[in-house]
Amino acid sequence: MIFNKNWWKRTILPGENKGRKLLAGHLFYSTKNFAIVEACVIGLVAAFAAVALKQGIGWLGGLRVYVVHSFTPWLLPVIGFSCGILAGWLVQCNSETSGSGIPYVKAVLAKVPLPLNLRISLVKLVGSILVIGAGLPLGRQGPTVQVGAALAAQISRWFPTSPDYRRQIIAAGAGAGLAAGFNTPIAGVLFVVEALLQDISGFTLGTAILASFIGAVVSRWLGGTGFVFDQITPLQTGFSPQEIPFYLLMGVLAGILGALFNNGIVAALNLNNRLRISLPLRVGLAGLICGVTIALLPDDFLDSAGLREILIGGKADWQLTLLAFTVQFLLTMLAYTTGAPGGLFAPVLIMGASLGLFIGLIQLNLLLTSASAPLTYALAGMGTFFTAVTRVPITGIVIVFEMTTDFNIVLPLMISSAIAYLIAEIVAPNSLYDRLLAGKGINLEESGKEGILTTLTAADVMQRRVETISSQITFVEAVQALSRSRHRNLPVVDRGTLVGIISQKELANYTDNSLVESIPISEIMFPSPMTAIPTATLAHILHLLNRYNLSCLPVTEGKHLVGMITRSDIIRATADHLDGAGIQTAPQPSYIVYQTRDPISGGGRLLILLSNPKTATSLLRIAIAIAQQLGYELECLHIIVVPRTCNPAETPISTVAGLNLLTQAIDFARASRVPIHTQIRVTHDVAEATLETIKERHIDLLFMGWKGTTGTPGKIFSRVADTLIRQAPCEVILAKFGDQTNFNRWLIPVAGGPNVSEAVQLLPAFASLGTIPKIELCTVYAPTETPDTKILEKFVQYLQPKFSRKVKVTTIPAYSVAQTIVSVAEKQKIDAIVMGATRETLLQQVIHGNIPETIARQSNCTVIIVRSA
Repeated sequence: MIFNKNWWKRTILPGENKGRKLLAGHLFYSTKNFAIVEACVIGLVAAFAAVALKQGIGWLGGLRVYVVHSFTPWLLPVIGFSCGILAGWLVQCNSETSGSGIPYVKAVLAKVPLPLNLRISLVKLVGSILVIGAGLPLGRQGPTVQVGAALAAQISRWFPTSPDYRRQIIAAGAGAGLAAGFNTPIAGVLFVVEALLQDISGFTLGTAILASFIGAVVSRWLGGTGFVFDQITPLQTGFSPQEIPFYLLMGVLAGILGALFNNGIVAALNLNNRLRISLPLRVGLAGLICGVTIALLPDDFLDSAGLREILIGGKADWQLTLLAFTVQFLLTMLAYTTGAPGGLFAPVLIMGASLGLFIGLIQLNLLLTSASAPLTYALAGMGTFFTAVTRVPITGIVIVFEMTTDFNIVLPLMISSAIAYLIAEIVAPNSLYDRLLAGKGINLEESGKEGILTTLTAADVMQRRVETISSQITFVEAVQALSRSRHRNLPVVDRGTLVGIISQKELANYTDNSLVESIPISEIMFPSPMTAIPTATLAHILHLLNRYNLSCLPVTEGKHLVGMITRSDIIRATADHLDGAGIQTAPQPSYIVYQTRDPISGGGRLLILLSNPKTATSLLRIAIAIAQQLGYELECLHIIVVPRTCNPAETPISTVAGLNLLTQAIDFARASRVPIHTQIRVTHDVAEATLETIKERHIDLLFMGWKGTTGTPGKIFSRVADTLIRQAPCEVILAKFGDQTNFNRWLIPVAGGPNVSEAVQLLPAFASLGTIPKIELCTVYAPTETPDTKILEKFVQYLQPKFSRKVKVTTIPAYSVAQTIVSVAEKQKIDAIVMGATRETLLQQVIHGNIPETIARQSNCTVIIVRSA
């Protein structure tokens, strides 16, 4: 074997390099190393974000205090209103940033499909600075949780992370945000475990610990102290057994008031949703009211940080304490329920300190104990009220302990927090965050159920009978093997061990070079390809396929090849799951059990699906009218579905119902002198059998009926109809029949595009079913725009010569196209509506609705939808 070595390096080396790249990627992504590195980076980034938020709020808050002291407190309403308007506008443009963001993060971690990215973190950062810095009684720690989670989600997209680890990475970002906000790393970890994931696996704890530790350390290094000032020392606090009744009382009061606070938040949110006030104006008015209230209060309320130190330090009298609790309770409820971007942690802790200080002052006057009692009660009250509102007692206890590092408060804190939790659960069950999500229609228990991509593994869906080749065969033999195979990739196996893989695409690069014909395939294959283990989830496998742009993945135990999994296998498993069936084998081709043929006329062919005897007559009337108008032959198809566990060619079936429908079709067609062909097919899938028929019979137009509803979640019309509308290469007509069988009054909504043009061209055939048809073209336009009548005029010029009556044209100003068309059809007693299918993407249809589907579903008349080829 003689060849040019330099040529060999130029040609073969790229393939070898790619193989090495795949091997390196496999070693890196098959372990948790990368996810752990990500957790460290996320902790660092979350700390910087938390410090930026703290500094921004401190700067704006300091400026606000300076302006107020230099001029007049009555500038507070102006500052609150203007900053509230701006922050509300940001939230209105980015609805994901409203509130504290913690419920939103919980929903994302429960696998609710919500966005979480860099944009959300930046908007949340700016909005929180505006709101909190302007004086609204909200906290920055809740926003840092969402900011940390959003940054983690963005990093996991920049550096693709396996779906098996992505939830833990996002949760670690949330924990790092909390840890950086309070300088409490342990509380950050516990918050992830107790409130977000309810998971104590080693990987969850590992990533959360790393991210929270780095977040807290960097935040303390850059931003100084956390929520509680440093002047508190263990010598200032104390606890004695005779104080236990007072801590029990504090727990009871905190539980009741915390439950009332949660109920008030939910009720106020419901009220806000019913008010027709824009979100910017709501936040602005909240800032105005808060500013007016603070301006009327004593000077201690002008500086929130100073007031917090007075309360937590136990230096306030009982009048100031009660006033602070009441004002904070009401204004926090007002500000939070507008949707302003701010959290509840800080105000809840301040309310808790006020409540605890009030109980401590009572205890001090009754028992005449040491002066340390008010301070101890204030600190214990923080964690107690925090527990009553958030329902995370362990996090509440640890967060206060970490902020104070004082063992003297642990025992009273545990007593009062436990009582507060029990009382709050009795008065108002479930946490505030779960109730807020439930108000938005998000059920975490349902959303948190594992999807098919995370529950099924490679072993469940992989192909176990795999075509393989030896590494010793030549290039020519490999080309021949691939040409005979159903697959585009073949594993290279020696003695059961996977040593490489070859693909059609790569072999095509060498087919013009005779020098490689006798080279062993081991010199050309990709060595050590990317593989998966049998227990890998489909989500992880799909991640690898997308990450490396692969079409298949060998499945191995050790180095032993046990199967092959492709994108098609994953799609098939997903489709079976959505259909409510178990994981089934791939569908086999349909089988024709009956057919008739008429002489061929040479025209086009119209395929009509016949399955329902109730609509068969109407379908045949319209189909024959179209066939006569266009000179088409009629092809009638009846489909019998059998389970995928059965072979269509071997399964006993009854054709009585199908033969009755086809006999009726033959009678109709021959009476109208239209050539007709019929067939009955047995299949696993109706859509697949129809597509096979379209290909085999060279169909030009597909006509099918629709019952007007669908029981399949996520489908516009139905599973079969949606598939055929998207995939059929011919023109498609979908008809939903109304209560009347007359076809005299026709309404054609016009919005432009090829589909409506096709519908207008078919209108003469449709109208031939009536006696004296009345045609009306209409277009619906936004009241702020000017209607474009050029399309209407063009269609009138085409239709008018074909009808004896004048074609009517109507332009209607309205915002809802679907509701307007349905209303017009009802008022004018329209018999049938003809329209073009929507040209929007599936995502747009899910968000904004499918207009033809909405009209068809809500109209009582016949609706015909046309999609061009």
